[in-house]
Amino acid sequence: MHKQYFKEYSAHLGRDMEFNVYGHGGKPVLVFPCQNGRFFDWEGFGMLETLGDYLEQGRLQLFCADTIDGETLSNLEGNPYDRIRRHEAWYNYIVEELVPRIRELNGTGQDLLVTGFSMGAYHAGNFFFRRPDIFDSVIGLSGVYDTAAMYGGYMDEVVYANDPCVSIANMPDDHPYIALYNSRRIVFCVGQGAWEEPLLEGTRRLDAVLRDKGVHAWIDYWGYDVNHDWPWWRKQIRYFLPYVLGEV
Repeated sequence: MHKQYFKEYSAHLGRDMEFNVYGHGGKPVLVFPCQNGRFFDWEGFGMLETLGDYLEQGRLQLFCADTIDGETLSNLEGNPYDRIRRHEAWYNYIVEELVPRIRELNGTGQDLLVTGFSMGAYHAGNFFFRRPDIFDSVIGLSGVYDTAAMYGGYMDEVVYANDPCVSIANMPDDHPYIALYNSRRIVFCVGQGAWEEPLLEGTRRLDAVLRDKGVHAWIDYWGYDVNHDWPWWRKQIRYFLPYVLGEV
C-alpha cells in the first residue's frame, strides 16, 4: 500500500504539523483521530486493513490529520476564550493550508469526504457543516456535536461558529447552506452499548436539529451490543462507505 508522511509548517499555528497519506488515488478523505489522538492512529487501529480493497484499487485516498485537542477541547483547565481561539487557528490550518495540500497531492479535483470517530466525529461534523462547499460527504461515528461539555457552557461568536447544533438551529430557513447540505451525503451513527450513552444523546440532539431545518441526513442508531470502540467503527465505516461514495 502506498504511504507518504509529511511534516509541514503551519502559519496559522506557528509550528510544524504532521499528516499521513494512504493510497495512490481516488476519492480524497480527510480523517480526524479520536480525542487527543494522532495522525497515525488509523494505521495503528487496523483501519488500513478494513479499507484495504478501497485503497489498493485507487478508490480512496486517506489524509490522516493531527489535531491539537490538548490545547483546545481537552484543555479543561484553560481559559475557554483562549482555547476556542486556538481551536479556530487549527480550523483555519485545516481549511486554508491542509485542504489545498490534499487537493494538490490527490489531483482528482473531487470534493472531500470527511470522517472521524468519537471526538473525531465532532471535528468531521463541524468542518462539514461549516464548509459544505469543500466537503461533499461526512461520516461521523459516535460523536457529540455541541460544545456545552467542551467549554463548560461558555459561548461567544467563535464557539457559536464551532457548535453545529446551535449554529444550524439558528440558521435562517432560506440560508443557501440548507440546499447545499441536501445535495451532499450526510451520515451520523451511534451505538447504544457500553460508553455510548453521552454520544447517543449528542447524536439525537443533532438529529432533531437537522430534522427541524429540513436537512436530509442518514442518522443511524445501532444496537445495545454496539460499544464505543474500534471493532464497531470498523464495521460501520464499511457499511456506510458505499452510500457516501454513490455505489448504492
